[in-house]
Amino acid sequence: MTQKVLPSSPRGQITSKGLGRAEVLKTRVTPIAAGSILLASMSLLPLQRLSGMVATLTSAVLLTTLVNRPIEAASIAVKEGQKIGFMGDSITQAGAEPQGYVTLVIRGLEANGIQATAVPAGISGHKSNQMLERLDRDVLSKKPDWMTLSCGVNDVWHGANGIPLDAYKKNITEIVEKSQAAGVKVMILTSTMIGEDAPNSNNQKLATYNDFLRDLAKKKKCRLADLNADMQAAITKAGPDHKGNLLTSDGVHMNPEGNRMMATGVLKAFGLSAKQLKKAQDSWSKPATATAH
Repeated sequence: MTQKVLPSSPRGQITSKGLGRAEVLKTRVTPIAAGSILLASMSLLPLQRLSGMVATLTSAVLLTTLVNRPIEAASIAVKEGQKIGFMGDSITQAGAEPQGYVTLVIRGLEANGIQATAVPAGISGHKSNQMLERLDRDVLSKKPDWMTLSCGVNDVWHGANGIPLDAYKKNITEIVEKSQAAGVKVMILTSTMIGEDAPNSNNQKLATYNDFLRDLAKKKKCRLADLNADMQAAITKAGPDHKGNLLTSDGVHMNPEGNRMMATGVLKAFGLSAKQLKKAQDSWSKPATATAH
């Protein structure tokens, strides 16, 4: 069957038989150009053929838009203009400093074309019961789109003044449920280590708390940043000959490398690809344009 060729445009020719993906890529038809072609064709074609012509050109415009769309950025869960609450203890409180993980998360998103705002909500020494008590005031009242939850180190580290596992489970579950009921999407962070020594008694106890967090994330359909696993992997990779702390200043609170480890884990959980993570990490070595606040 002979193909009917439409009037030529500066960007090439389109046939009424339709476009394959290769032709769309070759001609780079923009929505504006396609619209102009459509208007010109309407004065030349019989009425009974207009509906088919419109469908063909509409498909071409849609496909061209998809081809030109930044597909990688679309895979990131955080969207332009959204707010992220960061609930936590002293590690999160320090994370809002210029080289802290909260700030680095925001800068990493910015490096990938997404402007987001942090709502820092870390308070030194806080445990799960205290975070539950101030959830509304410090996070939900600010109406964030997301909240990362980092809680567990003090619940274990404070010993007799800590929070037993059963009470911890109840507190954390309530924090997640209240946040989700308020329309806030939750990312759970497993608790980082208490001393860069996995076999010690605190870390063995903390493992049961983190096991619960992993299970809860699945049950409540939360994103999970398994920072404890990332931290252990980094220490193992450094090997037994490594001297001193690798990721912390005192075995618990993050040094610059630890903050980068945490930020990388959070960004990965938000859906950044390896290429996007590299772009984020490269941006951290450049002067910051703004703080996370």
